[in-house]
Amino acid sequence: MFKFKPQLLLILVVPFLIMILPLLVKLTDRVRRVTTAPQNYQKHLNITYLEVNNISLKLDIYAPKNKNEPVSTLIYFHGGGWISGTKDATLSSILPYIKKGWGVVTVQYRLGNVSLAPAAVKDSLCAVKWVINNGDEYGFDVNKIVLSGESAGGHLALITGMLPASSDLDHQCPDNKKIKVAAIVNWYGIADVVDVLQGENQQDYAVEWLGNQSDRLNIAQKISPINYVRDDLPPILTIHGDADTLVPYSHAVQLHQALEKAQVPNELMTITDGGHGGFGNKEMTAIYETIDHFLGSHLHQK
Repeated sequence: MFKFKPQLLLILVVPFLIMILPLLVKLTDRVRRVTTAPQNYQKHLNITYLEVNNISLKLDIYAPKNKNEPVSTLIYFHGGGWISGTKDATLSSILPYIKKGWGVVTVQYRLGNVSLAPAAVKDSLCAVKWVINNGDEYGFDVNKIVLSGESAGGHLALITGMLPASSDLDHQCPDNKKIKVAAIVNWYGIADVVDVLQGENQQDYAVEWLGNQSDRLNIAQKISPINYVRDDLPPILTIHGDADTLVPYSHAVQLHQALEKAQVPNELMTITDGGHGGFGNKEMTAIYETIDHFLGSHLHQK
């Protein structure tokens, strides 16, 4: 009969604890930084920016305290293939901007299980217009608004900042003020919705988001950023891993080439062997250095 030996448990457990201890320390430090860094900020959570179909859509606002001048402001859209994710899951992505003293807004939008495409695009347009209209109240410089997001959120940042004033996707917004932003930081966002809907790079999340609407192909074309490249766009920085299997790297390349042809200030930062996010510390350090340089060189002109 087997007799339990405490010594055996120690032999098995101690090496495991030694192995994971550094990871636990890093995780604890990350959680501590994410939850404590915004304490120098006024946090305005779950502010309603739009009522649509009996749904109250919310945004969170992080406004720095005791600022004598209006601050540059980031509006961030979460990822999740337009069918999952929340605005509350973006704190680690917005923390670098909070540390710089920026204003930050994170946005809730309708997911595919609530409303099919293009609802998320319509909501995002209204969120940006709300910030433009109300930014002064929070000390935001509405002439220095930067849109950003990852994956599906990158797509929403792109399409919201690139749609022309003639677009009819903003009819549900309370006002008709024109959207003009200072820059877009696109983290591996979808540039060609048609491609991920029914092209050679078809993805389940896109099929689910567009659903069985009879005009889904027309909608996909209408909300594809690649179709709105022109010379009056804001500067656009794209970060994309060349081994991404969820949002093809080819989207980043095609967008970059089209922007270059239209002479739009832009940059493509390729993460060699990088997948769909999850980049290492070395890559993230280089990415944020690139972001700082890109925004610094373009926002100072505003």
